[in-house]
Amino acid sequence: MKELRDLTSYVLDQLGFKARFGKLLPLLTTQVDEGLMSVLVQFYDPLYRCFTFPDFQLLPMLEEYAYLVGIPILDQLSFNGLESIPTSQEIADMLHIDESLAMSEDAFEAIFVLLIYGLVLFPNIDKFVDVNAIRVFSTLNPVPTLSGDTYLSLHMRNAKGGGAIV
Repeated sequence: MKELRDLTSYVLDQLGFKARFGKLLPLLTTQVDEGLMSVLVQFYDPLYRCFTFPDFQLLPMLEEYAYLVGIPILDQLSFNGLESIPTSQEIADMLHIDESLAMSEDAFEAIFVLLIYGLVLFPNIDKFVDVNAIRVFSTLNPVPTLSGDTYLSLHMRNAKGGGAIV
C-alpha cells in the first residue's frame, strides 16, 4: 500500500484523474478502523445477505457503491468471469502502452488505476494483479463487481465463523 500511496504524487492533474477514474486516490489513504469493521461484520446476516440491526436491515445498493468510489454504473453487462482473457496487445492498448514502451501521463494513470484495482479493490493473490482484476478493469464498470465481491466476502467470513451475532 505504501508504494501505491507514493505513486499518487506522480498524478499531475488530480481533478482530471478524479473525473476519469473516480475517487480511487482517496481509497489509498483511507484509514480503516479494524475494531469497527469487526463489529460491523458481526451484524452481517449470511442467510438474508444484509446487515441486520435490532430495528432495521441495511443493504447497500449499487448507487451507494458508485457514490463511494465516484465511478458511475454503466448501462452494460457487469463482470461475470466469463469474459475472454485479454491478449497482451489488448492489455497494452488498455494501458496506453505503444510498441516503443514510451510512457505518457495516460499510460501512467492507466497502469496506476489497474494496480489499485488489482491490489486494493479486487485483491486475490498478495502483491499480484490477477487476470480477473484486469478483466474488471477492461469493462470500465467495476461497481457491480465491487458490490458483489463485498457481499461474497462477508458471506464467506460469517459462514466460516458460525453466522452473525444479532
